[in-house]
This record gives sequence, C-alpha cells and structure tokens, in this order.
Amino acid sequence: MQFKHPEILYALLLLLIPIIIHLFQLRRFQKVDFTNVAFLKKATLQTRKSSQIKKWLTLLARLLALASIILAFAQPFTATKSALQTEKETVIYLDNSFSMQTKGSEGPLLKRTVQQLYDELNSEEDISWFTNDFSKKEVTQSDFKNEVLGLQFSQNQLDQASVLLKAQQLFSSSKTAQKRFIWISDFQQAGITPEIPKDIIIDLVKVKPLSINNLAIDTAFIADQTNNKVQLGVRVSGSGDLPENTTISLYRQQKLIAKTGVDFSQNAQNTLYFDLENPTDFDGELRINDAQLQYDNSLFFSLNKAEKIKVLAINEGNGDFLRKLFNNEDYLFLEQSFNTLNYNDIPAQHFIVVNELRDIPMALTNALNAFQNAGGGVLIIPSVNAEIESYNSLLNALQIGSLISNPVNGAKKITTINFSHPLYKNVFEKEVDNFQYPSVSQFYNVNANASKVLELEDGRPFLLQSGSTYLATAAFDAGNSNFKNSPLIVPTMINMVQQSLPLPKLYYALDNPNTFAVPVKLGQDQVLTLKDSTEVIIPLQQTKANSVEITTTDDITHAANYQILLNEQPILLVSFNYTRNESKLAYSDLTDWEGVTVHESVKELFNAISVANEMNNLWKWFVIFAVLFLLFEMFILKFL
Repeated sequence: MQFKHPEILYALLLLLIPIIIHLFQLRRFQKVDFTNVAFLKKATLQTRKSSQIKKWLTLLARLLALASIILAFAQPFTATKSALQTEKETVIYLDNSFSMQTKGSEGPLLKRTVQQLYDELNSEEDISWFTNDFSKKEVTQSDFKNEVLGLQFSQNQLDQASVLLKAQQLFSSSKTAQKRFIWISDFQQAGITPEIPKDIIIDLVKVKPLSINNLAIDTAFIADQTNNKVQLGVRVSGSGDLPENTTISLYRQQKLIAKTGVDFSQNAQNTLYFDLENPTDFDGELRINDAQLQYDNSLFFSLNKAEKIKVLAINEGNGDFLRKLFNNEDYLFLEQSFNTLNYNDIPAQHFIVVNELRDIPMALTNALNAFQNAGGGVLIIPSVNAEIESYNSLLNALQIGSLISNPVNGAKKITTINFSHPLYKNVFEKEVDNFQYPSVSQFYNVNANASKVLELEDGRPFLLQSGSTYLATAAFDAGNSNFKNSPLIVPTMINMVQQSLPLPKLYYALDNPNTFAVPVKLGQDQVLTLKDSTEVIIPLQQTKANSVEITTTDDITHAANYQILLNEQPILLVSFNYTRNESKLAYSDLTDWEGVTVHESVKELFNAISVANEMNNLWKWFVIFAVLFLLFEMFILKFL
C-alpha cells in the first residue's frame, strides 16, 4: 500500500494522547472499608471489572476511529509498478502502407484504426509518432489527433527491423523513464523476425482484414513493335480465392478503347496482349475491377515518338561492327575517318566511339573534353600500337585514368562480368558461370579510379567506366581479340549508347529516384515542368549539350500520366506507378515474437494500458471504518 501524502502519518503519534489520559484515569486509589458497607464488597468488585472492560473497549474504538481518519487524509492506494512510474515516454508507429486499404470488420483498416486512436487516446503526456513517410517527436495529444485524422496512404513500407530502429531513435536517452512502443499494423511479411529490445515495453496491435483475396496488374511491357504498331503485354495476378473470370480495360485519356477477359480458372497469373495502332504520344491506363486493394487496380503507361540517338564513330581501326550495331532506323549513325574528321559534328552527337586511333591530337582531346563536360558519352578503344602520351592527355582530361607503358603480351580470357552494372541490368536471367568467354592477345595496364565493367582472368580490367566515359584496355581488332564476335558485344555497346540518352521508359516505379533524358535544348532561364491532371511540378534537371536530364525523387507523390512541358507546350509523356510490393496479402505470425504483447484492436490495447496504470484509492474505505468505529463507541457507551 502506498500513500499520496505520507507526511500526514506523523499524526498517528496523536494516538498516544488518549492512551495517556486513559492510563491516568485507571490509576489505583487506597480504599478504606467501613463495617456498614462490608456486605457491598462483592458487588463493587463486579462493577469495577465491568467498568474497566468498557473503558478499554471505548479507548480501542476511539483509537481505531482516529487512526482511520488520519490514514484517510494520507490517501492510501495500491498500484502496479507501471502506474507508479512518473517519467513515461510513448512512441506510436501507425502503418499507412497500401495494404491497410483492405477492409476489416468495421471498415478499411487504416481509417478504423485512426478513428480508434482519436477516441481512445486521452492522457496528458506528449507522444512521438511516425508512419512510413514522416515522423513527429514529442507532440501534444491534441496536435496528434488533428494530424492523424488527415493521414493518407503511402507507397512506402518500412520493414520490421527499420520500424524498431526508428522507434528507438525517437525515445530519449533517459535510463529511468518507462518507454512504451505501440506498433499498429497488419504486419505484412517483410523480412525476418526482428530482434526485440529488452528495455522497451512493446505493444503490437495486429489489425486483420476480412479477406486476403486480391487482383493486381503487375506490369506492362512492349512485346513487339513495328513502325506503326505496338503489341503491349500485360501481366495480371491474383491471390486468395479468385474469380474464374474478370475483365481488364485499356483507356487512352480516360476513353475506353479496348477490353479483354482474364481467365483465373487455371492459373493465378496471366499475360494478355493489346495491339496499339499508331501509338505515338499515347498516354494509356490499364484497369481491373477489384474491391480489395485499390492501388494496384490500375497501371499508367506512355508511348512517345521514337527519338533517334546520334552516334559518331571516329575510325582508324575497322568499324564494321559499329555499322552492324547502329546503322539502322533506331539511330542516327555517322562514321568518319580520323584523317577527315569534321570537328563541328562532335557537339551535336549523343555518343562518340574513338575506335583504335594511333594518336590523339590535342584538338580532338579538347573537343572530346568539351563534349563530355556537356553530358555526352565517350568510348575509347585503344590501338595495339597506341601513342601512350597522347592517349594519357585525353584520359586525364576525361578523368578516367592513364595507360601504363606499352601493351602487355599474353593471351587472357575475359572471365568476370559485373552483373550489377547498369550495362547488364536485366540482360542475364542469372549469373552465368559457363559462358564462352572472349579473349585478348595483348592489353594495356591502366592506372584508373573507375568502375570495372569487365575483367580479365587475372583480375585486371578489360572495360572501365567513369561517369559517361568508358575505356577499353585492349584493341577490338580481330587480330588482337575476338570480343567483337562475342555475345557480350551487343548488350555492352547498345546499352552504352542507350544510356547516353535515357529516353522515358514505358513507365517508372515511384519507390526509387528515376532519371531520364528529354532531347531538347533549353534557352536561358527556361525549365521543363511535369504536369498531370492535378498538379504542376518543376523536377530536378540538368542541362546537357543536346538534352535535359530529369531526376524525380519524392516530388512525384502519386501514380499518373504526366506531360513534360516547355513553355507550357507538351513535348514528351512520362508515366509513374506504385510498386506492387504489397499486392500479395501474406502476414507475419506474431507468435514467434518474444518479449511483446499482442492486442486485437486499439481499444483493447488502451483498456489494458488503463488497467495497468490504474491506482486503487483506499481512503473511502478508511472513512467508512472511522464511522463504524465511532458507531461502535456509541454502542458501548449506551448499551454496555
């Protein structure tokens, strides 16, 4: 038992006063017996004994009544250790990811959870809280209630380890405070079971959907393409109990142009195709009907007029392999002999191949340096008898390194492929180890601080990359290497050129920064803007010689088709979509989590917290005891 005012207990010393008075009243007196009253001795003795019992009982009743009054004023109570803790910190994580769109027994999970938080949170202490997109530290509960009502769904989803780390960061460094973390989520499977900290009280509120059925449009891709026709592939999937048939619709500028059926009777994943005639400047949207998750029921895409990438080959070596790769309708290929090079053509290009020149004159070094600084891409293929000094002047100007002395003789295979490099992204289905490796007869040692794209069998580089500049360490000439005949030549060269002008893709995912190029020259003080039906955005952009590179981060907040505008005139289309990470409704089993308390609802959680923090006041009982003891005293005085 605890006391709110323990200092009042000193008043219990007052109980000594009635005891002392009572003792003085009971002191013995000498009695003298007279003969005429001797016959009364027996009656006197009995009366004296009864009087003493009455006085002792009266004293006891008064003492107990006074003690009860004193204890009542001290306000006794009983409480748990949690209730007695005066320094408390609370952090709340509210999962607002797309999976919280699903419907529970009382409506959409997130909206119902927000309403329960608003209704149940009624203490006076400040709280810290965070979601998948933002965090607030030590806000008043009235501010929290105002903000949480406007909470929107987020495309982000923190994994479980990140949630715990973020929560720990919002707590103070106090060693004495009681720290409570309230984690409200549907707990979609996201990584391994996290390590639970021992110094934090963790309450998990697992909100459950009524159904785990869901249909989703996973992706779209170009299956085939000709000059005036595109075949668009669409992959649709489902989970849970699926309908045997449903429909998917294709819209262009909100106008329905095609519809087809999806058969889920045999497979949970299907691929469908739409034929698009004359698809230039096509801003489309695919839609499927599904009442569960809403965010994955549509997918935006856009098709622009094909822009040809300008490629210049400066040849002193054999350029046949370059003609085979780039002399087609997808590129504007130009090749010139080193001796007849027109320097005025260099600034207009997107990518330049310096093909086995023996000597690099200073004029070409300066022109290529200016071209690279303006954002152009360069590949340097050295000659077998390259003039080292002139090459190093160019390589130093392009900041990719230098060649070390004469070429090294000795056959080496090209055995290591950097599969994570952007040149080979989505090229290989898996990391192959039985590849028919190309080889070189001689190569140059280099001193370079650049990324290795391809390596020789002894670990020395064959192809290096720094920014938009690439350097081969050996000639591609047939007498020195069979690399030109290797399957690697196609993705390597094509992706180099494509990345020099990364035109907008069919669509982009919103989970990561995206970069693409717009083939336009800006005047002074001109900027490009992105516009959809609701907002206009000025994205991060970098002006290059023949294009503008746009990078989008978190400035794009929702999936849609956007127009790229220059002086309010549309020049290209670009589309953004949410990732489909949460489309499969699979959830973590919280029984494997140790050191946590699991609740079924927010209301149940706060009821448990209220019980744990409840203080059982006892002063009323002591007032009742005091009254009873006074009544007992009155009964003794009157009837005993």
